[in-house]
Amino acid sequence: MVTSDSSVTHDTPAWADRAAARSRSVQRSRIRSIEQAQTIVAAARRLLETEGSGFTTQQLSKEAGIALQTFYRHFASKDQLLLAVFEDFLIEASARLAEAAKELPDPVSRLRFYISSALHSLDGAQGAAPKFVTAEHWRLYQLFPTEMAGANQSFADLIEQELRNANQQNLLHSADPAADAWLATKLVMSVYHHYAFAPSPADTGDFGERLWSFCLAAFGGHLPER
Repeated sequence: MVTSDSSVTHDTPAWADRAAARSRSVQRSRIRSIEQAQTIVAAARRLLETEGSGFTTQQLSKEAGIALQTFYRHFASKDQLLLAVFEDFLIEASARLAEAAKELPDPVSRLRFYISSALHSLDGAQGAAPKFVTAEHWRLYQLFPTEMAGANQSFADLIEQELRNANQQNLLHSADPAADAWLATKLVMSVYHHYAFAPSPADTGDFGERLWSFCLAAFGGHLPER
């Protein structure tokens, strides 16, 4: 979510944009800007743990060790910063799931892991993240629908890829992997949002398995006989 200080207009020839992109000074400036933006987002994440999302931009500038005008060079508003934090949380969560599942033997096992693990971060290990994600989700969605849809897509992409793999191996029978992945993601999100504030089930692992069983049936699969 780094804004650009470039004064190049949309009428600039494409070759000029390419030449500017190759400029070392432009590249160094972009790297510095990205590093500053990451520092600001990291400071916001620390404040979420102590202040919740109600922290002020003055608190943020102090926590990040930057001037207030530096913050506004990178983020037009606090809501844009919260959007960046939200994207960070969701993309990191999807990356952790993908890394943890890469050694599993088949696409159905990976799907089961992705879906049944959805509630694990509600056990407190992820700090303020679950409540922040739930409290801010739809408010930010109204303000930034395209960006929020993109952030949520990172989990749906994991599901869709494994559904396609499972179809190819004749392990599942999803008629429309993209649509099924979207629906499964919305179901997982709904359960996650519910338990972010409601009392968590006594055994999140067991509830995760029930969630997986529901999705497995929708994907045209069957639980193994006991």
